[in-house]
Amino acid sequence: MTAELRAPVHLGRVALAHWQTWRPYTTCYPAMLGLAGVLVAGGDRPGQIAVAVAAPVLGWISGHYLGDHVDRHLDAIAKPQRPIPSGRLSPRLALVAGIACALASLLVAVWQNWHTVPVFVLAMTGVVAYSAVFKRRGLSGNLCRGVLSALALVVGAMAAAPWPPLALLPVALGFLLHDTASNLIGTVRDVDGDRAGGCRSVPVRHGVAVAVRLASALWLAGTALVGAGALVAHRPGDQLLLVAVALVMGVAALRVVRPEGLTARRALRSHELFVAERLVLTAAVVAGVAGAGTALLVLAPVLAFSLVLQNRMRSRHEFPDESTKQGERA
Repeated sequence: MTAELRAPVHLGRVALAHWQTWRPYTTCYPAMLGLAGVLVAGGDRPGQIAVAVAAPVLGWISGHYLGDHVDRHLDAIAKPQRPIPSGRLSPRLALVAGIACALASLLVAVWQNWHTVPVFVLAMTGVVAYSAVFKRRGLSGNLCRGVLSALALVVGAMAAAPWPPLALLPVALGFLLHDTASNLIGTVRDVDGDRAGGCRSVPVRHGVAVAVRLASALWLAGTALVGAGALVAHRPGDQLLLVAVALVMGVAALRVVRPEGLTARRALRSHELFVAERLVLTAAVVAGVAGAGTALLVLAPVLAFSLVLQNRMRSRHEFPDESTKQGERA
């Protein structure tokens, strides 16, 4: 095969590695957080909404690049099929791409409101600290991820206001606790790899049952706080309606992750349900401002996009044998 014929194949392989690193099925979530934040802050202009959505998404993707760069040695043990340990994406390119996305996020946010600089610095510090330090230290790592979600709401709000409004406080705290719980469920899936790599997560240190109980309590508290945010919402009934839907979905996700006979694939299924549930929960905040009809119009395509891509990509990203099977079918 000539070099001319090999080049497109190589470029396609690298492009696919970037696409997989983005985890596009998760990017809808920071977009929805930013949208919820800007609406609570009173933003209604297209430019404000575009900044509120784009800045958190770019920061989120940056976090994936930088996190995968830091975690490449741990992934080489438990998830060798991922882009960096498989050799499809070089560590240096991942680092450069992560920095580029972070700078793009900063430029977008500062273009709208320069007050976001300290929030951005705090968020990016948290992104790096999560993978480099806190992920290996149990609950502090899970809390770090929760803080990042709350900051995405704040960045969204500051696209429309100099500083985030007080009405955002219960919602931000709610998502902080909720995403601490969601991230904790993710560690249940990775127990074997974390133990082999010396990562002292909650389920590694205290057992899966303790981790699931703690995640359940945090999730319930977080969901309740988002529901409490309806007390200061323009349309409290609409917000509470979608919070109730999210509550049912969350209970279903927790039933899947019962400690008895738990497997990594069941834990992944639970986390997949939480990825969908948290989109409904952010849509609840949108509904509290703009009404349930508008929230559902936004939620429907976002949820479909996330679910379809999770179905197509998630298992192959998490389990080595899925990549092997895919290669055999090809």
